Amino acid sequence: MKKTPRIMIVDDDANICELVRLYLEKEGYETVVCLDGERALEEYKNRRPDLAILDIMMPKVDGITVCREIRKSGDMPIIMLTAKGETFDKVLCLELGADDYIVKPFEGKELVARVKAVLRRYLKGEDEEKVIEYTNLKINLTNYELTVGGNVVETPPKELELLYFLASHPNRVFTREQLLEDVWGFDYYGDSRTIDVHVKRLREKLEGFEDAWELRTVWGVGYKFEIK
Repeated sequence: MKKTPRIMIVDDDANICELVRLYLEKEGYETVVCLDGERALEEYKNRRPDLAILDIMMPKVDGITVCREIRKSGDMPIIMLTAKGETFDKVLCLELGADDYIVKPFEGKELVARVKAVLRRYLKGEDEEKVIEYTNLKINLTNYELTVGGNVVETPPKELELLYFLASHPNRVFTREQLLEDVWGFDYYGDSRTIDVHVKRLREKLEGFEDAWELRTVWGVGYKFEIK
């Protein structure tokens, strides 16, 4: 029997939690509601949800801290829900390992679309092994594992999917918009700076092992995985 995805909703506004819960349960998801970050971390450890929707500004433990703590121990997808729409906050969320962000106020259809898009990328079937190997590099999308220079490197799923996609098309240049469409999905609502953040983080992980290949910027166009 197919498992029903469990989604953890974390916001100190009970009305927002209830609204999000209704939208998601209408789509068939199971939900867990937490009104502060401390409770969210307890629920994460005890119930292991499939996705978390986190508000940034919360009592006891804020959403940024919750995101950081979750990323220390797992790759559960995270969508940040916040009233802050400034670029700094968006980039910070992505750099901490969040997969997406939604700015309040939001439309229910947008929220559901983003949840579905993120879950599609995580809840994949295991019948097809997806592994790409180059010198000093192994990208395993079956078990979401990145190996660089023989060592396993912890990598958020979205970064791994981006690297896998580029490495699957060596020497081909993709614009940021193409990468958003092919990796994030048609119903992604974010901007192209998301790509820059993820590429920056990938380069930090790949540094020192790029003799035979390189994650390159093609100025004015986009990015490519180049075989030297």
